[in-house]
Amino acid sequence: MHAIVKIDAIAFKCYQSRMARSPSEAVVHAWTRLVRAQATVLAAVEADLKAAGFPPLAWYDVLLELSRRDGLRPFEIEARVLLAQYNLSRLLDRLQAAGYVDRRPCPEDGRGQIVLITTAGRELQKRMWPTYRTAIARHVGDRLSEAEAETVARLLEKLTATSGQAEA
Repeated sequence: MHAIVKIDAIAFKCYQSRMARSPSEAVVHAWTRLVRAQATVLAAVEADLKAAGFPPLAWYDVLLELSRRDGLRPFEIEARVLLAQYNLSRLLDRLQAAGYVDRRPCPEDGRGQIVLITTAGRELQKRMWPTYRTAIARHVGDRLSEAEAETVARLLEKLTATSGQAEA
């Protein structure tokens, strides 16, 4: 009888452990809304940039990070950008072909490279900002009050802080 109670206690702990990892309906709802909101707003911002004749937002994102620092390694760029960069190498190829970035060998690592923004890259990033800024205002700022925007930012900070990502 004692062994059965011990097995039941172990089974109950396993059940509790599984249940503790299951998100509540509210958490699943929040997740769904978060992902949908991100996709919707990003698509709208991308459409505004495209309508103004600019390249995709990922270009701006990389150029902005390069303008903040005098040369970055590709892995450093990937860690800093706001958008997921699954094909950062290809994006850097396109930026280089367009004359917006330059790559040089890394002095500390013969196989590595340093990516630098060019004058044309700085100019493009600066020209894109007014359209990007207006898109943020239209697709986020016009839909949230200042207090709501502060609340959303504070709540989302809790998610980024727990995931170990640095804030932009």
